[in-house]
This record gives sequence, C-alpha cells and structure tokens, in this order.
Amino acid sequence: MTRRPPGWIDPLLSRLGTARVEDFTRLSTPAEGGRESAVLVLLGEQPDTGPDVLILQRAATLRNHAGQPAFPGGAADPEDADARATALREANEEVGLDPASVTVLAELPKLWIPVSDFVVTPVLAWWHDPHPVHPREPAEVAHVARLPIRELVDPANRLRVRHPSGWVGPAFSSRGMLVWGFTAGVLAALLEMGGWSRPWSPGRLVDLPPTGATPAPSAGTDEVDETALR
Repeated sequence: MTRRPPGWIDPLLSRLGTARVEDFTRLSTPAEGGRESAVLVLLGEQPDTGPDVLILQRAATLRNHAGQPAFPGGAADPEDADARATALREANEEVGLDPASVTVLAELPKLWIPVSDFVVTPVLAWWHDPHPVHPREPAEVAHVARLPIRELVDPANRLRVRHPSGWVGPAFSSRGMLVWGFTAGVLAALLEMGGWSRPWSPGRLVDLPPTGATPAPSAGTDEVDETALR
C-alpha cells in the first residue's frame, strides 16, 4: 500500500497549482449563492490496465439524470466539514468506497452549473488501497467501473454529443459507458493538464436521445446535473 501517488500523476498536480475556472468551463462561478456540492475524481492503477478513474452509472429509472455516468458525489450535508468530506461521504454511500483507502490530493476550482444552481468542487484523490466497490443502492446506481485512462484518450473512443437543447460537449466511450456532460468536461480538462491526451478529431458528433438523457431538473435533487459544463 503506497499512500504517495505514483509519478504519472505529478504533471497533473503541478498544473493544478495554477488551475482556474476557465480551464474547465466558460461559465463564471458566482461569488455568492448556489448549492454547495462535491464530486470525487478518484484515480487508481491496476496491473493489467494501468491508470484509471472511478465512474458510476446512475440507474435508468431515476427521475433525474437517468442512466448517466458520473463521478461519485452530490450535495453537501450540514454535517460535512468541507468539500472533501462531502465527496468521500457520497462515494461511500453510493458505491461503498472506504474513505481510509483514499488519499486526497487537491481540490479543483468551484464550478457552477446554472441549470440546477449547484456549485461543484471536484476533489482529486489517489486510491492508494483499492478494494471492490459496488452499487449500494441499485435503485440509484446501476453500475460502477474503473475506466482506464488509455481507453479514454484513445481517439477512437472520443466524440462530441449534442443534447436536445442544442448543447454540444465532449464525450468518451469506454466499456459500455458514454461519459458526457459535466463529468466528460472535467475529464477532458484533466487529461489535457496531465499531458495524457492524444490528438483526436472532433468531427464525430452523436445526438443524445430526447428521452431519458437528462430529465428536467428538480429543485429537490441532491445529484449534480450533467448538462451545463463546457
């Protein structure tokens, strides 16, 4: 068990020291207001597939964000000490992640998602002691996967998606998941910052289905809406 992250993460950590909101989104984060939330960007490594990132897929039956791949995370609770606590608590509740198995490395800039008025802090972490994870609430989380970085940066797996609203953004296809929206926007930025991204053609554009891709947001949801980043 090594708590210090491996050397391949060092370029990303160095770049994050000067990261700004503008590196992730065109939307400015308001100085006040917005519902505080956090997501866990958990990097790990496996002998057979190399570096990877943990992604969950929300259940297709959810009223909000049905079937969407996402980072573990959600809205802050009053008991949470900070964004790190929120991200780790949510990951434990959603996929059974042991917080003691994780070394938090950095907090990214707060990112605003106007459609749901969430202010999201992505929390970057190293999975120094990986263990099996699974959906703890199948009615909310359908699947959990560790997506290899080498698959995410493969030009054959990169594309853009167009939402019925007209929004267009980056996406990744890996292991049966189509990762788009907020999650794909953050991933795309981190892959560039880490020096892992490979040249790819943005000409491939796929239309998202009009039903089930992103139902209308609910003011009561605790989940991060995926539509509005980049």
